[in-house]
Amino acid sequence: MVAIIDYDAGNIKSVEKAIEFLGHRAVITRKKDEILSADHVILPGVGAFGDAMEKLHRYGLTEVIREVTEGQVPFLGICLGLQLLFESSEESPGVPGLGILPGSVYRLPEEEGLKVPHIGWNGLRFPGESQLFRGLKEPSYVYFVHSYCLQARDTAMVAAVTEYGVTFHAAVEHKNIFACQFHPEKSSDTGLRILQNFLQTDRREK
Repeated sequence: MVAIIDYDAGNIKSVEKAIEFLGHRAVITRKKDEILSADHVILPGVGAFGDAMEKLHRYGLTEVIREVTEGQVPFLGICLGLQLLFESSEESPGVPGLGILPGSVYRLPEEEGLKVPHIGWNGLRFPGESQLFRGLKEPSYVYFVHSYCLQARDTAMVAAVTEYGVTFHAAVEHKNIFACQFHPEKSSDTGLRILQNFLQTDRREK
């Protein structure tokens, strides 16, 4: 069973449909026992960083997420779900993120010819081997919708980068934790392959 964490963020139903299309049972939930008993856990979301953190605290989900990520169950953050795993975001100054991974989130630069938010397809480059992008070649095109981007402090965890005015970290992998800034559930066959690669990941030994 795949638990999709429900904290009133957008885009949850499309993730559920993609998981079910791949032949897996998906449950949208904020129940601790369902999340902790899942084979895989996904934290999706679109919206504002500060508002999302407030809801995670309100629903008692911050400690549940920490418990999952500190364990062995494969965990995937998508879009805002990636950003929340890190320490802070320029979108919400003074609001701490989950701080599970080291790094911060910055606003994309305003440049001539580049609109913010960044909406559309961009190619990924892969610095090294990774589970999420197994079987994919550069450049693999995926769909982005965001105004803020990640700079991870530990570049060893960076699984994919892309460029939009600046080069930013588009995906990370660290032990049982996976996260991507783009939306695999909206990225056609490439996105489905990424999700399938995640769902084929077994529990990781710490």
